[in-house]
Amino acid sequence: MAIGSGVSGSRGVGGIGYVGGNVKRIQILLAVLGMTVLMDGCGASLPPLKTVAHVDIPSFMGDWYVLANIPTWLEEGAHNAVESYRLDTDGTIATTFTYLKGDFDGPRKTFTPRGFILDPSSNAVWGMRFFWPIKAEYLIIHLNEEYTQTVIGRNRRDYVWIMARTPDIPESDYRRIVDQLAEAGYNTQRIQRVPQRWPRQE
Repeated sequence: MAIGSGVSGSRGVGGIGYVGGNVKRIQILLAVLGMTVLMDGCGASLPPLKTVAHVDIPSFMGDWYVLANIPTWLEEGAHNAVESYRLDTDGTIATTFTYLKGDFDGPRKTFTPRGFILDPSSNAVWGMRFFWPIKAEYLIIHLNEEYTQTVIGRNRRDYVWIMARTPDIPESDYRRIVDQLAEAGYNTQRIQRVPQRWPRQE
């Protein structure tokens, strides 16, 4: 959704950016989600997730297709989900998460949270703010050298997003990522593929 996940858009009261739907319901959900992260940190018996050593932020910007996730309720049934990032002059990350609701002919949904880099030494720990002052935990726990595949996780192992620069990746790459998530303490049975179908590019 990241959340996950094209780029800046309208911003509502308190910093939430949302186009269409029940804003109040989303605010309540994200408030609970964000506060439990900030109050509880990681799960009771699991160590904190290991993030990547360093993220080159300009290289990380742009469009990411969400290939699979443990979805939040608002992502249930998402098709053609894309998360996009743009580095703003103030150092924050303008984020746009779009998807089609229910099927490929479903209505387009758009959310525009804002990312904040919380660990400048690695650039791998962000807070994603849908509305002030809550920042939901956003950890970059996998990123290949080519900046074409990434995974966003959370210490509670409640949600995860597998993303790539293309709408699909080799099955061997996908299975390797899922295996790594299992080793990190995720229940991989909860991971769902996100349907992606785009016009063929010649």
